[in-house]
Amino acid sequence: MLRRFSSDFAVLSILLDGAFVAVGLYISIVLRQMANPLDFVQDIPVIVLPLELYLIFPLIWVLTLLIFNIYDGRKNIRVIDEFASLTTGSLLATIASAGILYLTYRDISRFQFGIFAVVTFLLMLMWRSVFRTTIHRKYSRRAEMRNVLILGAGSAGRKIGEQINLEGMYGLCVVGYLDDSLKKQKEADVVGDLNIAREIVRSTRIDDVVVALPMSAHIRLNQIIAELHDLPVRVWVIPDYFSLTLHKAGVFDFAGIPMLDLRAPALDEYQRMLKRSFDLVVCTLLLPFLFPLMGLIALAIRFDSPGKAIYVQKRVGENGKIFTMYKFRSMVSNAEALRHLVEKKDSNGNRIHKIPDDPRITRVGKFLRQTSLDELPQIFNVFNGSMSLVGPRPEMPDFVDEYQPWQRKRFAVPQGITGWWQVNGRSDRPMHLHTEDDLYYVQHYSIWLDLQILARTVWVVLRRKGAF
Repeated sequence: MLRRFSSDFAVLSILLDGAFVAVGLYISIVLRQMANPLDFVQDIPVIVLPLELYLIFPLIWVLTLLIFNIYDGRKNIRVIDEFASLTTGSLLATIASAGILYLTYRDISRFQFGIFAVVTFLLMLMWRSVFRTTIHRKYSRRAEMRNVLILGAGSAGRKIGEQINLEGMYGLCVVGYLDDSLKKQKEADVVGDLNIAREIVRSTRIDDVVVALPMSAHIRLNQIIAELHDLPVRVWVIPDYFSLTLHKAGVFDFAGIPMLDLRAPALDEYQRMLKRSFDLVVCTLLLPFLFPLMGLIALAIRFDSPGKAIYVQKRVGENGKIFTMYKFRSMVSNAEALRHLVEKKDSNGNRIHKIPDDPRITRVGKFLRQTSLDELPQIFNVFNGSMSLVGPRPEMPDFVDEYQPWQRKRFAVPQGITGWWQVNGRSDRPMHLHTEDDLYYVQHYSIWLDLQILARTVWVVLRRKGAF
């Protein structure tokens, strides 16, 4: 059977897409003639398309999809990535096809062309969905899996092993680990030391060897690669730089030399542009409705207690940049001077600065906090680019000074008004003690995750759970 990432499968995909474009043209004729009785379409009894369109259109669509890397299976492992690329590529191919018709065959009705574009996209979507379902079932039965041997049972090796077991669509199966540590050899899935690597690869059907040794084993790494060089197995090397990376690493060209960037951007340019556009559009649509509400809240705060309605505070944003964050004041005006009344440390020595019965909170402030209405002024932070609608919550600088290096990875993306931490606990779980929620967001970012978090935020706010 064809493998998901093989060149044969890529060629088959191109042929299927080209064929379905031609089929889409034919179906558009049939459906257009069936639509003749409808009042809003012109009656066209006979529809004949030039034969050359059955060659030109498939060529246009395939070339466009090639530009969007649709046929590169490794760039479209996740279903959301493949379908997003397919949608964008199909839209551009539709525009290109419409341009060809405008310059040549203007007799084809716009309604029929619309039918063609929709049917063709659905056909491409359908065969990919069927294939993914088939692949998923095959891998769930552990059929035609690629066997992986991991050299090194340390943190790097365990991390890649967990990732392989988590992502079923890769079609990979970890058969075991090798490690020179006598302590690690007592673990059930460690089958021996590194000296037997060549023997296991030769005697067992191993397709891939992943070398995940620490930097101190540099000489050992060279020996192992030399031993496996003549065997029919792919060798992958993971540099042990996990402790040094702030969010993720990437290989980039620097002065003409490929180098490993330990602080590669967590969001690529396309994701960043999409996220920023989404923020601006949503905030612009919401502002006319929120502005009167914000005015009423400001008046209520001023009548309830003396002091300004808007509270400004320095927070740490993306990449550790300090910015000014806006909130509605929910405490007495001298709350910072009374901070010692509520701040304490837990049994592990971690600072706690939020308590349910904080005496500094005003009457109006209590309601604002329970409903999260105190966060509304941060829409202006979104407009000026210092924050996003969704992202890790911006932390206070003095807490960040106490962060461990791994916790700083949460600043790899724009900080947000709401986020994964907020919809999974809010004040019940202080964010500086639960940065793993923020790291989950950084590692799994997508616009669809943003939409999911926004939808869940509404429900969490309505329940008033975990906020004080």
